[in-house]
Amino acid sequence: MRFRRTAAALAALALTASACTDADVSRPETALDWKSCGDGFECAKLGVPLDHDKPDGERIQIGVIRLPASGDRIGSILVNPGGPGGSGIEYARSARSVLSEAVRTRFDVVGFDPRGVGESSPVRCLSPSDLDAYIGLDGSPDSPAEVIALEEGSHRFAAGCQARSAKLLPHVGTADAARDMDLLRAALGDEGLTYLGKSYGTQLGAVYADLFPGRVRALVLDGAVDPSLSPLELNAAQAHGFEVALDAFLEDCFAAQDCPFDGSVKAAREKITALLQRADREPLANNTGDGRQVDEALTTLGLLTPLYDRQAWPVLRQALSGALKGDGTTLLRMADVLIDRHDDGTYSNQTEANMAVNCIDGRFPRASSAFAEAARKAATDAPLFGTSVMWSSLPCAYWPVKGEPQEKIDAPGAAPIMVVGTERDPATPYEWAEALADQLSSGVLVGFDGDGHTAYLTGSTCVDHLVDDYLINLAVPKDGTHCPKIG
Repeated sequence: MRFRRTAAALAALALTASACTDADVSRPETALDWKSCGDGFECAKLGVPLDHDKPDGERIQIGVIRLPASGDRIGSILVNPGGPGGSGIEYARSARSVLSEAVRTRFDVVGFDPRGVGESSPVRCLSPSDLDAYIGLDGSPDSPAEVIALEEGSHRFAAGCQARSAKLLPHVGTADAARDMDLLRAALGDEGLTYLGKSYGTQLGAVYADLFPGRVRALVLDGAVDPSLSPLELNAAQAHGFEVALDAFLEDCFAAQDCPFDGSVKAAREKITALLQRADREPLANNTGDGRQVDEALTTLGLLTPLYDRQAWPVLRQALSGALKGDGTTLLRMADVLIDRHDDGTYSNQTEANMAVNCIDGRFPRASSAFAEAARKAATDAPLFGTSVMWSSLPCAYWPVKGEPQEKIDAPGAAPIMVVGTERDPATPYEWAEALADQLSSGVLVGFDGDGHTAYLTGSTCVDHLVDDYLINLAVPKDGTHCPKIG
C-alpha cells in the first residue's frame, strides 16, 4: 500500500555538502516560460537530466504549474500531495482549498509532477484492462492457486514496467525527485525552499533537506513517513493504522442514524469480516454497468479509501449499508478513487508510479515466501487489512532495478523543519511523525488529536495557525506542541 492515497484525491472526497555540489552541476534551465493555463494559473516545463550523475546527458521535462501570490509576495511555496505517484499539478490546481488565503497572499503556489508521474515523463507498465486484472487479484490468498496467481500477476506488472519504461525505472527515486525540486527552486529564483509536503511528500521533503540542508527556508511535513523503517515494516505499521482508523469510524458510526451496525466494535468487525469472506466466495453486485467483479480485493480497497478522510465517513456508512445487502457499487466507486481509475476505464499512472518509486526507494525481499511470512504476522495485529497490505508490494520482489534506499536522513544544519502528525492517521501513523521529527536534526513536532490522513486545513484552527505562522513569519512552534481534538 505504502501511503498511496494523495491529498488531492482526499479533497475530491470531501545530506551532505558534496551531494549539493553533485546536483549543482546539472545546469538547470534558469528560465521558465510561463503560459496561462486557466483559472489564474500559469504552466511551464522544466528541463532536468534523466540521470543526475550525467548532467550533460539526456534530459526529461518536468511539468510545473503556479498560482501567483495575490499580495505582498515573499516567494514561492512548492507543494506535493503524496502518493508516491500523486500529481502536484492537480494538487496545486486545488490551491484555494488546500492552502489558506494568508499563505496564498504571500506566496506563489507551485506544484509539479515528480519525474515518472503525470505530465513529467510518466512511468507506464500495463494497459487499463491489465491494470483491472492486476488490481482484482486476491490480495488475501488462502490457497496455493491464489498465491500463484499473485506471483504471476506481480511478475507481469514488473515485466510490463521494464518493457514500457526501462529507461526511466532507475531514475524515479525520491532522491532524483528532490534534486529536480532544487533545480525548480533555483529556476523560480528562491534562495531557500518553502514547501508543504503531505504523506509521501514528507519523505520527499526530508530527503531534500538531507541533500540540501543549507537551502531550507521552511518545510512543513504533514502526515510524516518514518525513513528508518524497512518497506515491510512500513506496510505493517500502515495496516495497523487502518485498523485503528476503522475502530474510530465504528465508534463514531454508532451515534449516526444511518449506521448499519449496532452493539459493539467487536460485533461490527465480525460483520465486516463476514462481508469480505462473502465477497471472496461470490462478488457483490456492481450497478455501474462496467461488468467488473466487486470481489474481496475491490471490497477491501473500497473500505480503505474513506478511512483516509473523516469527512468521507458518511460515504463509508452508505457503502457498507449497501454492501451488507449485497450491493458493492459504492464500495467500487470508492476503490476507483483510491486507484485513480476514471469512468471510461482508463487510469492515471498513479498506481504504476507508486510501485516504481516504492520499489527503487526500498530494499525488498526477492522471494514471495518472505511476503507470505510478513502477511501472516501482520494478520495477527491487523486482521482485516494486514494480509492485503503486505502482499501489495510483491511486484518489488521481481523488480528489474535494484532498490537504493536512503540509509539515514537527518539534514544536519537545516533550518527548523515542522513535522505534523495526526493521532489516528490511518496511512501514516502518528509514531512516524514522532520518529521523523526525532531523526531530523532540526525537526519540530506538532501533534493533533484527530482522525484521517494529514492535519493542515482539515478543521483544526490550532494546526492551521501554527503552519501559517511558520510558513509566513518563520515562527517555529515549540517542539511537542499538541493541538486538541475538534468538534
